[in-house]
Amino acid sequence: MFSYVWLIPVLPLIGAIINGVVGSRLGKKAVGLIGCIAMAMAFIIAVSIFVNLVSLPAESRSIVVTVFDWIPSGFFHITFNFLIDPLSTLMILVVTGVGFLIHVYSVGYMHHDKGFWRYFSYLNFFVFFMLMLVLGANYLVMYLGWEGVGLCSYLLIGFWYEKKSASDAGKKAFVVNRFGDFGFSVGVFLLFWTLYGHGVHTLDYTEVFKNANLIDPRLITVITCLLFTGAIGKSAQFPLYVWLPDAMEGPTPVSALIHAATMVTAGVYMVARNNILFSLAPFTGQLVASVGVFTAFFAASIGLVQNDIKKVLAYSTVSQLGYMFVGVGLGAYDAGVFHLMTHAFFKGLLFLGSGSVIHAMSGEQDMTKMGGLFGLLKTTSITFIIGAIAIAGIPPFSGFWSKDEILGAAFTKGHYVIWAVGLFTAFMTAFYMFRQVFMTFTGECRADEHTKHHIHESPAVMTIPLIILAILATFGGLIGMPFFAGGSPFHNYLAPVFEHGAVAAEAAGVSSLEYILMLVSVAAGVSGITLAAISYYEPWRERRPAFLDPETVSQRFNGVYTLLYNKYYIDELYDAAVVNPAKRLARTCLSFDLSFIDWLVNGAAWLTRFVSWVSHKFDIYVVDGIINSFATVVEYNSGIWRRLQTGYLQNYALIFVVGIIILIGRILFG
Repeated sequence: MFSYVWLIPVLPLIGAIINGVVGSRLGKKAVGLIGCIAMAMAFIIAVSIFVNLVSLPAESRSIVVTVFDWIPSGFFHITFNFLIDPLSTLMILVVTGVGFLIHVYSVGYMHHDKGFWRYFSYLNFFVFFMLMLVLGANYLVMYLGWEGVGLCSYLLIGFWYEKKSASDAGKKAFVVNRFGDFGFSVGVFLLFWTLYGHGVHTLDYTEVFKNANLIDPRLITVITCLLFTGAIGKSAQFPLYVWLPDAMEGPTPVSALIHAATMVTAGVYMVARNNILFSLAPFTGQLVASVGVFTAFFAASIGLVQNDIKKVLAYSTVSQLGYMFVGVGLGAYDAGVFHLMTHAFFKGLLFLGSGSVIHAMSGEQDMTKMGGLFGLLKTTSITFIIGAIAIAGIPPFSGFWSKDEILGAAFTKGHYVIWAVGLFTAFMTAFYMFRQVFMTFTGECRADEHTKHHIHESPAVMTIPLIILAILATFGGLIGMPFFAGGSPFHNYLAPVFEHGAVAAEAAGVSSLEYILMLVSVAAGVSGITLAAISYYEPWRERRPAFLDPETVSQRFNGVYTLLYNKYYIDELYDAAVVNPAKRLARTCLSFDLSFIDWLVNGAAWLTRFVSWVSHKFDIYVVDGIINSFATVVEYNSGIWRRLQTGYLQNYALIFVVGIIILIGRILFG
């Protein structure tokens, strides 16, 4: 069964090619079926591989499948191979499973779009590259997928390219990611160059990790920092997070796929995959965790005051990715991957739920123009609230177990500042998520009359994926509970991948300290929900204390509110520090080009024309004059001599006779 792993990425690729080549001539039903069936078949094969993998002994759950020889160049030999182990199998289950639900949802959401066939082609193509990234058994295959998802994100974010903000967002995502990708590529080159000096001529994970201890610790720190630079860009961490909020310009299912289950988790996956290298570089681990917790807090604070339903979720994604990096940075790789999985469930649900709301509101995304939708969109409302509870960290929903484990790891490892900041961020997360819930689904509907008239629940093709994701968001985290005898199934499953890079799974059982940390974590989530209810739940408006009224708070702390609402002016700072200087440099270069380079070019052209004119005149009056003079002389002389060659026989006879007479006379008369 493992030998058929290549079908998992190839099936979406086939779907992308069919829809991309002939999709415009097929009906929308056929296009949707092709895209969804490709994903469904890939998911079925992924499940089969998972079942076969868990049936093997733990020490045998790492299988490399060679597809073909890729770069056989002297000593440098790279095979195109896939790695099947617990981590990659988990990732392909998430990518194909959640991806399939998003494809099904897209059939309804994008049904009226004129680029329907193009959309499904891009979507399948994106999944193909993401699967290449997580299945690759060496750095070059991973890098191929890494760059491929960057390309496809540009295509999907800027899908509505006729809309300037969408095309700008696509370009922004592509350009910002290039900075991170440059660091990642340099890190890979440096890793190869270093190991080459130790006789290792490959980039296969197995050989690299086996020989990692041969590398100087300082060099490993540099390499891992460069690799982490790529993760900062791809997983939208500070300071390269700015592309992700703007990426909301793409279709909402794209946001669910790229920003919940796949592309943005690529950086977390990469760090987890390289756990052996990162564990040998403690400084980099501290850096990863520090950047993660700062990004989590930073993005959550922005999400407190945003009014665009998708922008709130965008900053929430940035924040939750920060939690994942805290986990992998502190060496709790299984906790970071656990949150990656649960985040795919509840954030995919929230994005698709927001899409259902936008679909019902005729494209409206401003939450201040919503309200009162609970009675009109029952399925969407209930499933969205489930997702909000999960991300708020309330047990037994999935987000609680993974987030609590990351916070617990920070506390037990002595990183109390990270734990405190992460705990306060959890409080803010619960607050802004239920602020969103109360503004969207409770109170009076604030939409205009025309929009109110068209509000309706989404079709089954959109609500069924919501229900399935809601079930996963509710129960999907239970496999990671610490209460199982012998340890949680999830952590035992991943143990073979991380046993060399981190401390082995702890014994079963929960200490009193862990119970206390759980209670504190739950208290933070409940406090955030309660504060959001007091501040934004309309039936409590009359009993709301004045100091908790949102308008009063925003006026009293106008400076802070303005700072958060304008996202700390980071985009403006980038404009001032990077974009505008680049534009000024470009304008200066243009001016230099027009005034000097073009002057030189035009001067050279004028000089060439002048020299050509002089050469032309010299050719006419000198060269041609000399040649024509010779011709005139020849013509004159030939005119004289031509008289001797008249062509008349009698003239020739006369000359002949005269010549004879002259000769006779000379002989006779001396």
